[in-house]
Amino acid sequence: MALPAPAPGSTCLVTGASSGIGAEIARLLAARGHGITLVARRQERLEALAGELAERHGVRAEALACDLADAGAREALVAAVDERQLVVEVLVNNAGFGTVGAVATADRRRELDLVRTDVEAVVDLCTLLVSGMVARGRGAVLNVASTAAYQPLPGQAAYAAAKAFVLSYTEALRAEVRRKGVSVTALCPGPVATEFNQVAGMSDDEAAAALPRVLWVPAPAVARAAVEGLDRDRSVVVPGLANRLGAVAGHLTPNSVVLPLLAGRHPALRRPGGGH
Repeated sequence: MALPAPAPGSTCLVTGASSGIGAEIARLLAARGHGITLVARRQERLEALAGELAERHGVRAEALACDLADAGAREALVAAVDERQLVVEVLVNNAGFGTVGAVATADRRRELDLVRTDVEAVVDLCTLLVSGMVARGRGAVLNVASTAAYQPLPGQAAYAAAKAFVLSYTEALRAEVRRKGVSVTALCPGPVATEFNQVAGMSDDEAAAALPRVLWVPAPAVARAAVEGLDRDRSVVVPGLANRLGAVAGHLTPNSVVLPLLAGRHPALRRPGGGH
């Protein structure tokens, strides 16, 4: 199963499309001739990208602002797509963010927003849209997890657990629909130079010091691996050889060994009052 062919009434719904990996995935799909529905909270950025895609690739592109942590907003998003008489044949669940620091000092509202965005929105949009793909006998879903999904991560406990959920959920969904014409792929990138670290509350210098340079993969390369993997019906895509090896090592190494090492290296836990 490959990506569905572009069609006038079909669209690729890409969440978290205002920057980083999401924006790059949208560019690649538009370059293949797909219409794009761009979703994020920042309307101005979405509109700028929609204009770029329409001008450069001659595709239909619309910007729909949505707070994906809000269940009502997600319902309204799907209704807005239906009102435009568009059929979502490709769903890219890319929206998400992380937090850093010890659970004991965490911001409760921020942690819950993380779960709602990184976990609940993925489940909700898949539940709302995959049934139509199955009924039509074609479609593709890309859920963005992380190499953090392969082991618990002290200092980012909620984020790693959320991404572990996304990876497990995606692989189970794939097994359910793979014989029904629908491709499902999990993208598990390692560190990427995007706005992620700033949003999470970690400086670029802290992130660079904590993670070897060999693990960092540029957003365009991550997006290219994601789209190619989805088109080839790959189960899981981990961009970069070093990240693939690290994911395997993290999965196989006993937690009793790896967790103290991770806790000792996480920048947020090494700050004064950081919890380690």
